[in-house]
Amino acid sequence: MFTFAQFSDIHLGQDRGDGGARARERTERVLACLSEALDGLDAVLLTGDIADHGREDEYTLAAKLFADHGVQPLICPGNHDARAAYRTVLLHGDAADPSPVNEVHRLPGATFLMCDSSVPGKGHGRLDDATLGWLDRELAGTPDDAPAFVCFHHPPVPLYGQYVDPIRQFGEERLAEVVGRHGTVAGLLCGHSHTPAVTTFAGVPLVAAPGVVSTLKMPWEGEEGGPIDYTLPPMIAFHVLDGEGRLTTHFRVVP
Repeated sequence: MFTFAQFSDIHLGQDRGDGGARARERTERVLACLSEALDGLDAVLLTGDIADHGREDEYTLAAKLFADHGVQPLICPGNHDARAAYRTVLLHGDAADPSPVNEVHRLPGATFLMCDSSVPGKGHGRLDDATLGWLDRELAGTPDDAPAFVCFHHPPVPLYGQYVDPIRQFGEERLAEVVGRHGTVAGLLCGHSHTPAVTTFAGVPLVAAPGVVSTLKMPWEGEEGGPIDYTLPPMIAFHVLDGEGRLTTHFRVVP
């Protein structure tokens, strides 16, 4: 088995009248929980919106919290992230490089393709042609004994939430063509929805991780207090890929 965790949308720097203390505290709770589980995990993912404003100080804080808790997640950017600061602080890369931040991690037993679905200055997502070409090539080079997970921030299908669906990932038919060409894809993993959700895309599982900083209420849950709930606790997704290629996901509340 290959076992890994996923968390998303920590939004460090989000200030709800507390100078960002709330987002930091919730992130630290999640990292503490993950730290306790590390011996049983093969990887940890963070699928975007690491910063709330895309500032260097927010990424510096993220790097500090990861180091303090001994958790070094595989990451991809979200719509609140800014490529220059993200690249400089978290990847020690070139801030002048405006291209999408795409990374491949080939671990024993699984491959993770961390794709940049952000569109600079916009809330919605899209995988550009360069990213899709990169993804196609990397999947073609993925051996059968290292099943691949395609990861990005924006879900490529509606999740039926009134707040996120208008800013989901568009142009998804292009992604479906790439995924459909490669039988090594075991699943697609995303964030952005601020609610745990499981569906399918291009014939494989698609799992949206819950948001750490807040939870999005669905239309049938009522409108009282607005669509975003800041009172519910953060959550983590734990994924298990078994020897038959079946992906099983457990969602866990972090008290």
